[in-house]
Amino acid sequence: MKNLRFLWSKAFILSLFKAGLITVGLVAFTLLGLRVATHHNRYLTVPDLTAVPFDRAQLILEEQGLRFEVLDSAKFNPEVPALSILEHIPGPGEEVKVNRKIYLTVNPSGYRAVSVPNIIQITKRNAASTLKAVGLEVGKITYRDNIGKDMVLEMRFEGAKIEPGTPLPKTSKIDLVLGNGKR
Repeated sequence: MKNLRFLWSKAFILSLFKAGLITVGLVAFTLLGLRVATHHNRYLTVPDLTAVPFDRAQLILEEQGLRFEVLDSAKFNPEVPALSILEHIPGPGEEVKVNRKIYLTVNPSGYRAVSVPNIIQITKRNAASTLKAVGLEVGKITYRDNIGKDMVLEMRFEGAKIEPGTPLPKTSKIDLVLGNGKR
């Protein structure tokens, strides 16, 4: 009974009131601190950086208070200048907070190199599909006397004979020398 009377004492009610004020104060301070730290309701619009040179895009982002990171730059688009922005995430016109990281995909300076597959002594049809599979194209076709009709005898790039395994830029045209079926 004595313990229950303490709950109605002036000292207990005053302590409870002080604890409540401190709790409300801490919650209000925390919420205000979060509002300031997270830049609540303050947004920036992401500029359109498509086809902008990388150096200029870097300056634009830094001026606006945005960070950036370059993603894989393996996609080459010949219609966009080299070392320019192909795309970015978040996209143009989207609203982001200050200091947000923008992910950039940069157009490389050229196609990446691929290794020429070994297509010697296989048919023209198989050779064409093998070259296409690695990103190369069939260029000019010439014939030479050889018993193997439409069989690849040698490969050439820009007039020079090349061997399998030679690294060439993707989409390069490989000229083929084929057999004509005559001895």
